[in-house]
Amino acid sequence: MLAALFALLAPALANAFPFVFADTGGYLARAFERALALGRSALYGVFLASSIRWNFWPVVIVQGLIVLWLLRLALRTHRIEHFGAFAFVTAMLVMCSSLPWYSGMLMPDILVPAAVLGLLLLAFSHQRLTRGEELALFALVAFGMASHLTILALASALLVALLALKLLAAWLGVPSPHVLRALLAAAGGVALALVSNALITGQLRLTPGGSTFFFARLLQDGIVARYLDDHCPDASIRLCAFRSELPHDSDEWLWGNSALTKLGGWEAFEPEARRIIIGSILSYPGLHARTAITATIEQFFTVATGEGFHAKDNWHAESMLRRYAPQTLESFVASGQQHDAFEFRIINMIHVPVALASAMLLPVFSVQLRRRNSQLAVLAGTVFLALLANAAICGIFSNPNARYQSRIAPLALFTTSIILIDRTCARRQFCAKSDARRAAG
Repeated sequence: MLAALFALLAPALANAFPFVFADTGGYLARAFERALALGRSALYGVFLASSIRWNFWPVVIVQGLIVLWLLRLALRTHRIEHFGAFAFVTAMLVMCSSLPWYSGMLMPDILVPAAVLGLLLLAFSHQRLTRGEELALFALVAFGMASHLTILALASALLVALLALKLLAAWLGVPSPHVLRALLAAAGGVALALVSNALITGQLRLTPGGSTFFFARLLQDGIVARYLDDHCPDASIRLCAFRSELPHDSDEWLWGNSALTKLGGWEAFEPEARRIIIGSILSYPGLHARTAITATIEQFFTVATGEGFHAKDNWHAESMLRRYAPQTLESFVASGQQHDAFEFRIINMIHVPVALASAMLLPVFSVQLRRRNSQLAVLAGTVFLALLANAAICGIFSNPNARYQSRIAPLALFTTSIILIDRTCARRQFCAKSDARRAAG
C-alpha cells in the first residue's frame, strides 16, 4: 500500500508541491471568507485549510489513500484478492490514466470517480461489505456530494438509473441493485452539503452555481443572443442593454470583465438568468435539444489530461495562497507546475486512446458477460452510464472541457482491468487464492 501510494502521488512528488487548479484558491477562500461562491464547496475549502501548515500534503495523501482503499475494496468484492491483481491495476491506472494527476491535486475532482465507485459498491456489493466498510462508503459518498456540484448531480442521475435497473433486473437476468443504500448515501450527501454550508457560511442552502453555469453555456452556444434578438427591447430584461457586449465564451462571461459585473454579479443577475433559461427552452426546444446532444457527445470524447496544469492558469490560486496561506507560497512558486515542467502532449498519447478504448469496451463487456459473470456485466454497464451521465451533466450544464471527463475516465480503465483479470483467473488460474474462495463460497 505504501508503494502504491508513492506511485499514485509520484507526479505531485515530482512537482514538489500538490498540484493546483485555477479554482483551488476559490475553494480555499471559503474557509476564511465564510461566504458561498459559484461552485466552490465551503466544506472542501475547510479540508484544504486544515492542512496549510504542512503545505497541503495531508490533503493529497488522504485522497490517495481513499483511491487505493476503493481499488482494494472493489477487487475484493469481485473476489479478486491476489496481490498481483492489485499491483497490476494500480500500475495500469498510474501509467495509463489521469488518476495520479487528480489524486495529487488540491481539488475535489478525484472525488468524482471515487463517489461513483462508492455508490456502485453500496448498490451491488453490500453483501460482501462489513458494517464498517459500508459506513465508510456512506461517509465518502456524502463528503463527495458536499464537495462538488457535479457529484451531487451525478449521484442523482445514477439513482434514477439504479431504480430503472432494479425494475428490469429480472428481465435482463442481472443482479438487482440495493437502491435504498445508495439513496441513503445520497441523502446524507445532500444533508451534509446543507449543514456544512450553514455552519461555515451561515446559509442553509446548497452550493450555488447551477443556473449561472447553464446560462453561460447557452450564451456560448448563441441561444441567449437569439432570445434577446427576439425579445429586446424589453425594459424588464436588463441584459438587453448589453446585447452588443455579450462575449462568445462562457469563461469570459463568468470570470472576465463582462456585462455580468455591470449587472451586479451572478447573485443579482441569477433571477434574470433563470427567466431567460426557461423562456429560451419554451421558445426553442429543438435548438436546446440539438446543442445538448452536441455538448454531451463532445464532452464524452474530450478526455485529455492536463487542462489547467499550466502556470498561466494559476494567477487566482496564487493570489489566494498569498493571502490565506503565505507560508506555502515559496514552495508553490518553486514547483514544477509553475515552470511548465510537464509535457502533457506526450502523456496524452497514452491517456487519450486508453481512456476512449476502455470506455467503448464497457457496453461490449456488459453484453458479453451477462451470462458468464452478471456482476461484472452490471459493473461495466453502470460505469458506462456514469461516464455518459457525467458527459451530459458537464457538457450541457457547464461547457465541454477536457478536465470534466478526464477526471472520471479512470473508472473505465479500472473496470476493463478487472474484467481482464477475471478472464485471466478463469483461463490460467492466475488468482488461485480467489478461485479457491469462490469455490468454497
